[in-house]
Amino acid sequence: MREKLVLIGNGMAGVRTLEELLKLAPDKYDITVFGEEPYGNYNRIMLSPVLAGEKTIDEIMINDLQWYEDNNIKLLSGKKVTRIDRLNRVVTADDGSTENYDRLLLATGSRPFMLPIPGSDLKGVISFRDIADVDTMLETAKIHKKAVVIGGGLLGLEAANGLMIQGMDVSVVHISDVLMNQQLDKPASDLMLEELRGKGLTFLMEHQTEAIIGRDRVEKLRFKDGSEIDADLVVMAVGIRPNIELASSAGIHCDRGIVVDDTMQTFDPRIYAVGECVQHRSQTFGLVAPLFEQAKVCSNHLAQMGIARYISSVTSTKLKVTGIDLFSAGDFLGDDDTEDLVFKDAARKVYKKLVIKDNQLVGAVLYGDTVDGAWYFQLMRDGTDISDIRENMLFGQHHLGDSGHGPSNSVDGLPDDAEICGCNGVCKGDIVQAISKHGLFTLDEVKAHTKASASCGSCTGLVEQLLASTLGSDFNDTPSKKPMCGCTDLSHAEVKAAIIEKSLKNIPDLMSALEWKTEDGCHSCRPALNYYMLSSWPNEYQDDPQSRFINERVHANIQKDGTYSVVPRIWGGVTNPRELRAIADISEKYNVPTVKITGGQRIDLLGIKKEDLPKMWADLSDAGFVSGHAYGKSLRTVKTCVGSEWCRFGTQDSTGLGIKAEKMTWGSWTPHKFKIAVSGCPRNCAEATIKDFGIVCVDSGYELHVGGNGGIKVRATDFLTKVATEEEALEYCAAFMQLYREEAHYLERTAPWIERVGLKHVTSAVVDDEVNRKRLAERFHESQKNAQVDPWAEHAAKYKDNYIPIKQVV
Repeated sequence: MREKLVLIGNGMAGVRTLEELLKLAPDKYDITVFGEEPYGNYNRIMLSPVLAGEKTIDEIMINDLQWYEDNNIKLLSGKKVTRIDRLNRVVTADDGSTENYDRLLLATGSRPFMLPIPGSDLKGVISFRDIADVDTMLETAKIHKKAVVIGGGLLGLEAANGLMIQGMDVSVVHISDVLMNQQLDKPASDLMLEELRGKGLTFLMEHQTEAIIGRDRVEKLRFKDGSEIDADLVVMAVGIRPNIELASSAGIHCDRGIVVDDTMQTFDPRIYAVGECVQHRSQTFGLVAPLFEQAKVCSNHLAQMGIARYISSVTSTKLKVTGIDLFSAGDFLGDDDTEDLVFKDAARKVYKKLVIKDNQLVGAVLYGDTVDGAWYFQLMRDGTDISDIRENMLFGQHHLGDSGHGPSNSVDGLPDDAEICGCNGVCKGDIVQAISKHGLFTLDEVKAHTKASASCGSCTGLVEQLLASTLGSDFNDTPSKKPMCGCTDLSHAEVKAAIIEKSLKNIPDLMSALEWKTEDGCHSCRPALNYYMLSSWPNEYQDDPQSRFINERVHANIQKDGTYSVVPRIWGGVTNPRELRAIADISEKYNVPTVKITGGQRIDLLGIKKEDLPKMWADLSDAGFVSGHAYGKSLRTVKTCVGSEWCRFGTQDSTGLGIKAEKMTWGSWTPHKFKIAVSGCPRNCAEATIKDFGIVCVDSGYELHVGGNGGIKVRATDFLTKVATEEEALEYCAAFMQLYREEAHYLERTAPWIERVGLKHVTSAVVDDEVNRKRLAERFHESQKNAQVDPWAEHAAKYKDNYIPIKQVV
């Protein structure tokens, strides 16, 4: 039975937490969401472009009502929760409706701060916080002409710009002599002040509002110095305060915000909180980037993964005013212990300031030229020692080392975890992976798949650079279907479908039926066709070794010096003195120069001459070893720990289960290499959570994980489900492998496959549908009947002449 999760607050932080949770544990909770506003989940930071007429409300919706339906989330919009009964775990809304919960997530956001001055309650005095405020401003602009914005911070300037575009005469009142004094220093502020004045805004700097004057509605403002200014509309943008009223009334510990620990848990262990309403290590939050980081951590703990901690990190700011390029991050003011690097070109309206402390970049302000903002931000986040690049770093990444090579792509040098889109928390690696795996060609496609550049648009240039560097000359091409290779116009999916539909069971027939452009295909399509037919017709198709790569043809891995390495299969990583003696004797017999223990707990015999392979295989077969698939697109190894037999923490016999899994799956051809691991307890010594299929034994059964990858780009697994018995674990393993075999493209590992089709699709096929799962497992076992043949023994007997070296002619 699912637990009940109730989210109070339908804003960006709360719903982002649900999005992350659905990726990790889509079926763990029955979810209910309370939202005070009568909308779906929208991007609040995009209200400025809506006010400016650059976007519509529909265009800033992150998740519309259909999204809630699609994910079986009960949305109660337009309802304000007024009471939390922690004893009985019930929340009550203002209309009297109630919801029980097992876990409660508070994302109540913040309230705009209204100056406590006379007249602040007059009609026409508003904040800038939600869609209703934007509607009020747009309606007022149709009738009235004079607007005053109190507050020259980020939000105030965006409101002023929007009202000006709507045709109002706008004055900005600011108490400081520095605009955006939370993000800018005086020189950058002066440049921006000049530019915004040039656009038509009026500024009253170092002015403090004393009263708002009017009878039925606002008519004017009076300042401390006695001066006055006419106003038909007053927008207060002077800050926000965490909305803690509900939490406080429920007895949850609050200070300036709802106090949470590193797991985003409040002092009530069943209640979590994220977003602008929280206080973490004495800090409150107003920018979106840390909110998304909190969402990731919170979802991890709601999914009971328990491996994430929230650590407050440096944040950056960009201004969403068209035509103004501004970037600010970290400690941009510095102190007596810091040094400044400053560049200013007033004529070009360019200003750069870097703040350095102990050879690390700790703050930056960029105005007019922000192209290196992401790079500087990454240097800050990584704590990079900038000693070697200090001399030129002020002039940007292009000027490091190879400035004579012409213009380069500024994002090329960024690591995969460099944040590109701060509005939606999207990193470089996410974008590049989406481009590569989904075949994206246009900016709109990247927006649709990743949300990068879909909000304020200030990162559009960086996203386009990533498109250009990833696709090369294909960047501007019209999106189209991607053929398998140059030999055909058909995609992988179309070829696979045709194999079944037309009962194609050999490569010549397939190429004829599908009008292959080349007579014999190429090195790219032939292995794929061979695999597709082998997996489609396991009992009828005869494997074509010549359509396989060299490692699969010779059942060994070719090394850089032309020799080969051989890996005898050792079931579950468990061996014995007899096997070790046999391996040692055979190693000495064939003068194996290197014997290496692999990361998969196997013994790698390196430096074997090709002509010795069949004789060595024969000896290994005689000693009882099978293999041949150690380097193939097939089941590689099943890594295990010692489990309950020896480990004091082991909960189950992970070694025994690993051996069973390996004996069940060896020999199975797969789209790419496939690795399994079984860990005996959540300490996960076998690293099961970075394998294609991982089993983590727990006291009450077996947690099953899928889609992990420990290669160049590490990907942790997705949690699939939990089962009670070894038999179930093996059935799920067989079903998952068969689904992967049937649906993935050739050379597509489980990690990108799952990201392409979605974990929900896999869960539906393997977990939710028992009949389908059993059918998948049955098809897998059927395919294994003809697959578990030791190719070593076969080759040693039949094909040894193939390994006789060609005589050299002197």
